[in-house]
Amino acid sequence: MSITISTAGHVDHGKSTLVEALTGVDPDRFAEEKARGLTIDLGFGLARLPSGRAVSIIDVPGHERFIRNMLAGVGAVDACLFVVAATEGWMPQSEEHLRILELLGVSHGVVALTKVGLCDADIAELARLEVEERVEQTFLAEAPVVDTDVIDGRGLEELRTELDNLVDRTPPAADHRRPRLWVDRAFAARGAGTVVTGTLGGGQIRVDDELELHGRGAAVRVRALQSHHDTRTKIGPGNRVAVNLSGVGHQEVARGDVLIRAGQWHLTNRFDASLSVLATLDHEVSRRGAHAIHAGTGELPARMRILGPETLSPGETGLVRLHLPRRLPLLPGDRFVVRESGRAETIGGGTVLDVDPVLPASRARPDGSVDRVIAEREWVEAERLALLTGHRREPDVGPWVVSPPALERTRSRIRRAVEEAGPLGLDLAGLDERERAVMGLLDDVTVEGGRARPRGRSDPFDDHRYTAALEASPFTPPDPEAAGVSRQEVRELVKRGLVVEQDGVFFAVAALESARSVLAEMLAAQPDGVTVAEVRERLQTTRKYALPLLAWLDGNGVTRRRGDLRIAGPRL
Repeated sequence: MSITISTAGHVDHGKSTLVEALTGVDPDRFAEEKARGLTIDLGFGLARLPSGRAVSIIDVPGHERFIRNMLAGVGAVDACLFVVAATEGWMPQSEEHLRILELLGVSHGVVALTKVGLCDADIAELARLEVEERVEQTFLAEAPVVDTDVIDGRGLEELRTELDNLVDRTPPAADHRRPRLWVDRAFAARGAGTVVTGTLGGGQIRVDDELELHGRGAAVRVRALQSHHDTRTKIGPGNRVAVNLSGVGHQEVARGDVLIRAGQWHLTNRFDASLSVLATLDHEVSRRGAHAIHAGTGELPARMRILGPETLSPGETGLVRLHLPRRLPLLPGDRFVVRESGRAETIGGGTVLDVDPVLPASRARPDGSVDRVIAEREWVEAERLALLTGHRREPDVGPWVVSPPALERTRSRIRRAVEEAGPLGLDLAGLDERERAVMGLLDDVTVEGGRARPRGRSDPFDDHRYTAALEASPFTPPDPEAAGVSRQEVRELVKRGLVVEQDGVFFAVAALESARSVLAEMLAAQPDGVTVAEVRERLQTTRKYALPLLAWLDGNGVTRRRGDLRIAGPRL
């Protein structure tokens, strides 16, 4: 099992030096960082642990001017290596980094007390006591605090052991078969093309996978995979990964873009969420202000509306609706941080609750539950529900998951329509797709011939009076209107094949069979053909009925027309 952790802590407390000691890799990648002795952007390394396992480490900058880069580094980690220098103790960025990690839901970590060799034992002990006091009531309250000094190697083996224990304590990244990689770097590798890196979450990716680079709208293919320079054919969630892509140039990719599998995510630029305001903030939070959200590795400007009250006070948690300039693949449960650009301060963070709110902001009260999503929509296809919530529910009817009240209303409405439909029953053609699906759930309703009627009620088309009237006068059939039969009844009789319509004249099925037999006898005696007059006289009918009757026989291959005669057809 492998996990990804980030460093955290104040500038110049020795984070990068400690990472290099643990991994053998200098995480400061840029010449400017080396020249200034200051981490500016993210660095990466892999630490081998005593158990033989490994932990990926993202080194983040500690200076407040580079907090945006720090946020990009901690957006998808499982745990943290929190660094405090014994020579300086707890500092402002120590506090801000801790609060950010809490806002993002990080719940496991190890504390490294660095530079203990540069101060006497009393100073180091005071620093340790201060750290323990500062992390009370936080996720680091029970975390081990390891004294370290990179110069003389003190505490490094103990720290590796504690990182091994951290791997044991940290739940593995879940595999929901829905991969999502927030890009933190993009570059061109010689001979390979575009490479993006990030911490993989949600599912596995493989070489030759067809994916979508969201943010650029590009369809891409995975050419190759590496994790810390180790070539892979596939890789699972929780790992650092470098993905060699075809279909996009490295100049087209930016930090904050997201690599996903097309069709597996709902893309949203408007979502409801909880927001916890930092207790250390010195002002209330309202919709006013230039806000930006940090989600995954991305930073986007956002318009924020508080749901309910006008403002949220420091330390208070409330509900908000956020509007973004572009769509992101989000799910309920995703964490984010909100900063106010004008004041250059972190104001709080929260959890996504609804990625596709349907109620107006004045009525919305999101809670993150699947049942609420169903209740607000009433009808939602099971596949879409999975996109909106990350949870699968078995459909209640057809492809839909339906709220119990909506399903009961539909059942009642259909039962009432069936009862009021009269003896003919309810024509299913008049129902919509959902109502037809619910019809199949009604045990007290029977469906036959495209019509529904209460179960147990006799079929009015069995021994229908018009069928009997047609059979009584097979070759001089009565007109439906004269027989007192409605057009709706006649259509149903024709639909069921109990009556045949030809050129506006209606015949009983038995009359057509009888006519077939008569014509067979006549043509056996007169193989050269018979006239309309001869047929009319034999059937004792009139030309009004003889012509449509012969037209039906011609159309069904019983007879064929040759001039003024009818001769035997292939189906006589």
